[in-house]
Amino acid sequence: MSRIKGRDTVPEKRVRSLLHRLGFRFSLRRKELHGRPDIVMPRFRLVIFVHGCFWHRHQYCRNSVLPKTRPEFWLAKLNGNVQRDAQNVKALRALGWRVLTIWECEVEDEPKLSRRLLRWVAREQSV
Repeated sequence: MSRIKGRDTVPEKRVRSLLHRLGFRFSLRRKELHGRPDIVMPRFRLVIFVHGCFWHRHQYCRNSVLPKTRPEFWLAKLNGNVQRDAQNVKALRALGWRVLTIWECEVEDEPKLSRRLLRWVAREQSV
């Protein structure tokens, strides 16, 4: 597991590239924010987490399969990730941040993701 990348993953780079092409500017992994969001857009008070479907247990996703070896270990580990994610989202919202989670499987459909990001930012601007 030590070889698993925790930052600058392919899905994360794709989302950042798409946001940049859409004309948005952002910062990365601000240490003072809970959970160190992958992308932070301070102008809009928006944070984006790009989660791997396996590691963060994306419900009903084909990539979120529990390994057959040592299932107790994996269930405890992955459920811990989910609980930590929920606590981070709650803390960020309490501080007035808007939180968006983009799943690894959603990054493949770039036009759909682009529309989702634009709607999300536009909605935040109107609030």
